[in-house]
Amino acid sequence: MSGKFLPLRIINQTNRQHNGTVIFFHGSGDTGEGASEYIKFLLRKDFQFPHLQVLFPTAPLRPYTPLDGELSHVWFNRLSLSPDAPEHTETLESVGRDVTSFIQHNIIKCGIPENRIIVGGFSMGGALAMHVGFRLMPKIAGVFALSSFLSHSSSIYKMLQDMPRESINLPPLFMCHGDRDTLVSHEWGEETFKMLTQLGVHGEFHTISNALHELKRKEMLQLYEWITQKLPPST
Repeated sequence: MSGKFLPLRIINQTNRQHNGTVIFFHGSGDTGEGASEYIKFLLRKDFQFPHLQVLFPTAPLRPYTPLDGELSHVWFNRLSLSPDAPEHTETLESVGRDVTSFIQHNIIKCGIPENRIIVGGFSMGGALAMHVGFRLMPKIAGVFALSSFLSHSSSIYKMLQDMPRESINLPPLFMCHGDRDTLVSHEWGEETFKMLTQLGVHGEFHTISNALHELKRKEMLQLYEWITQKLPPST
C-alpha cells in the first residue's frame, strides 16, 4: 500500500478483471499478511472471489498506550480497552485521512466506483472500517466488523445523532461476535450494533457460539456470502 501504509497483501480475483474491491483491516498487533494467512488456514483456501479483489493492508507502527507506549502495528491509539474510554481523535483522524486518500487514488481513480467497495476488519480493524463507512465514505457498498467495538462516546454516534433522520443513507453493516470473548465482550459488540441501528444504520448481527476473541470459519463463510450479496458480479 502506498503512502503511510506498510506491505499490502493482495488476493486477486479468479476472473480476468475485477469490478469491486474489499479491504480487510487486521486487528491490533497483527499484519495484513498475518490476517490473510489465518483466514486461509480457517477456510483452507484464500479469501478469494471470482470478481472482487481483496486487499489486506498493514497498519504503521505507532506507540500504543495499552502496551505502555510500545510500538505496535495498530490503526489508531487507544487510552484503554474499555467502552468508556474516549476515542483517540488525533490518530483516528490521521488514519482516516490516509485510508480515504488511498481509496480515492488507488481504487476509485483506477475505475472501481465507491459503491463497489466494501471495508471491514477484525477488532480494531472493524472499528476503523465503521469510521470509514459511516463518517468518511458513506457511499461505499458495505461495512463489516468482526469482534469489534465503538467507544460509548464515539464520534460516529455524535455525527448520526446530529443528522436529520430523513437524510441518513449509510452502507449496510455486518457484525459477528464470539459469545465467550473476554477481551472485547459480546455485550460491548452487541451494544455497538444496537446503538448504530437505533441511529439509522441497517445491518445484521451474528453471535458466534463458543468463540473467544478470534475469527472462526463459520463467520468467514457467512461474511463471504454477505459480500457476494452486496457486491454481486456485474451483469
